[in-house]
Amino acid sequence: TARKTLESGDLVATKAHFEAFAKEFEEMIFKEEAILLMILLEIFTQDDWLQVAADSDAYGYAIIKPTAKWVPHRETFGEIAEQAADRVSPQPAGSNQQIIDTPEGHFTITFTPKEKSETVQDRTSPQTFGNGYLSVEQANLILNHLPLELTFVNKDDIFQYYNDSHPVEDMIFKRTPSQIGRRVELCHPPKIVDKVKKIFELLRTGQKDEVTMWFKSESMGKFVYVVYKAVRDDQGEFQGVLEYVQDIQPFFEIDSDFHREI
Repeated sequence: TARKTLESGDLVATKAHFEAFAKEFEEMIFKEEAILLMILLEIFTQDDWLQVAADSDAYGYAIIKPTAKWVPHRETFGEIAEQAADRVSPQPAGSNQQIIDTPEGHFTITFTPKEKSETVQDRTSPQTFGNGYLSVEQANLILNHLPLELTFVNKDDIFQYYNDSHPVEDMIFKRTPSQIGRRVELCHPPKIVDKVKKIFELLRTGQKDEVTMWFKSESMGKFVYVVYKAVRDDQGEFQGVLEYVQDIQPFFEIDSDFHREI
């Protein structure tokens, strides 16, 4: 609206829009600095802030993009544990017992040793995979080379997987590792949660096998095509939802009915 008034030459209306924006912007900054950040400083751990830093590139920066990676001082907990162990005197008293001496006395711990698993996942050995065979590593590479953004949410509405088909700055729908394991409604803006729940209900109950949508994004310069597909096993049991997102703008730019690269 402000842009339209500026382009029309209505400086009075443009000034009013700007003043309204400036007021809301300053109020937002005050709420963030005086309220939100104070709360976060109380409840966030250093690990939480590290996760925020790791995900920030995907979501972008409001004003200033950092020029260097934040690497805070971290305690080496392994060394601390070793130092603490040096201050006590463990005395083995059998295969399943251990006596710990402390300045105040001693106590006995009874435990059952955990058996070491000899099973090691081999990501490079081929295994039966659909109509052929693939290794885990090959399957991962194939999924990451598809010209689609894939996301899988399991039957319990848990966000379980997304592929790495595009650099994070080029992703249409931003996905980050910290989202894995969350309920699907916690991975979307509040304003579209009801729509997401509706889509999942339609697919879960079999009212639809897929739901499609598309839109043109002027800011990204892309025409986005989105499909939500119900995933069912051989018995027809619902196992989750596969979302695939693709920029189809290049298809609109095809100007001939025949083409071969070579």
